[in-house]
Amino acid sequence: MVTGQYSGQHYLAFAAESDSPNQRLVPLTAQVNAHQHLEIGGMDIKDLVTQFGTPLYILDEESLRTACRQYRESFQRYYPGESLVIYASKAWNCLAICAIVAQEGLGIDVVSGGELYTALQAGMPSDRIYFHGNNKSVEELTLAVDAPGLTIVVDNWLELETLSELAKARSSDQPQRVMIRFTPGIECHTHDYIRTGQIDSKFGFSPEQLPTVFRFFQDHPQLQCVGLHAHIGSQIFELQPHQDLTSVLVQAFQDAQKAGLNVSEINVGGGLGIRYTESDDPPSIAQWAEKLCTALVAACDAQGLPYPRLICEPGRSLVGSSCVTAYTVGSSKEIPDLKRYITIDGGMSDNPRPITYQSLYRAVVANRMGDPCDQTVTIAGKHCESGDILIHTAELPATEPGDIVVVLATGAYNYSMSSNYNRLPRPAAVLVKDGDASLILRRETNEDLIRFDRLPDRLGKLS
Repeated sequence: MVTGQYSGQHYLAFAAESDSPNQRLVPLTAQVNAHQHLEIGGMDIKDLVTQFGTPLYILDEESLRTACRQYRESFQRYYPGESLVIYASKAWNCLAICAIVAQEGLGIDVVSGGELYTALQAGMPSDRIYFHGNNKSVEELTLAVDAPGLTIVVDNWLELETLSELAKARSSDQPQRVMIRFTPGIECHTHDYIRTGQIDSKFGFSPEQLPTVFRFFQDHPQLQCVGLHAHIGSQIFELQPHQDLTSVLVQAFQDAQKAGLNVSEINVGGGLGIRYTESDDPPSIAQWAEKLCTALVAACDAQGLPYPRLICEPGRSLVGSSCVTAYTVGSSKEIPDLKRYITIDGGMSDNPRPITYQSLYRAVVANRMGDPCDQTVTIAGKHCESGDILIHTAELPATEPGDIVVVLATGAYNYSMSSNYNRLPRPAAVLVKDGDASLILRRETNEDLIRFDRLPDRLGKLS
């Protein structure tokens, strides 16, 4: 790209030929109106900011529902056996998103008691919930055991033994559904922090432990091992690692059957990436599903196995590109012959990914979409950290205090990893569709920040 040769509309046109939400820089409904303002879900971003303030997460319902349907329909098209798509809700777990994925016929993957509670409160049937995690507490496991039909993905020996005791003590005569997570030993090109398939991982049993794990189930009928799970990482563009994973899972599946377990499910995890910048080139949802399903069918056919129930766990590729975050521009700083900073009213507390993972993003000025992008600036957050930089080199039109900067593709791991660093309240979130905006997360207040604080009597208050 050459500075000044395009406007904010460039990002809307880029990859517009794709209807797979994970391949787009902007939500499906994004467009520029007659005022040269960015619209999403039929709502002018400037109007949303006037009504709800900034920072503001703006979630496009059509994009999220479309991604859900593309996953579900692709697996139905390419896999001859039964399948279930479950949303990896750690990407963004809240009542509204859990309710949408439930309505779309998906299940949900949770990794804590809080995520489980939210999913249940949103109306997700418990028999479509899969509970992950490498250190589930007794309280969390108890909550899970009490949810009929819920599947617990066991990660280690302590959890397996604890779960066995809890299942034995409960009143139900139905065994607890369990899947075994193990490390498949498959490497993929992604950030070290989100790579999980290698042998040296905190997650899952090692492959050599599986025979002993299989024998454990023979002696504990209160637990029903329904299948095997493996996950190789996140934000993956390659197709081969997931194809390789199916062979590893099918071999372990066959070993479990030979050990006398009545397994019927294979869970391949998730990990399909999304487009954060123009240089990113992820496969579409349909392409990913086709390659994975074809590989699993071939692996089963080679072993003469009936097709198991196939489960996958997309998170980022469902919600990531469905959301943007709007900020208000404040101060700026010019360093002659070096760079220009513009500061927005949020930063690392509402999007910690750049400082944590060195993640790259693109941004537009929502109220100047027709203006040429003739400046290269650094978009800085307002936190008291030199590393609080959202975008180091952003191509934008000239900005003024009060302009609205929108950072694209912020639906995954922004709100869910947000904090109150520097005692900033967390932003609000709205769900937009067909010209309507619904508040799904209330903006925190200063009162919320001290709601759980306690001041001991001996300290008193300063007069």
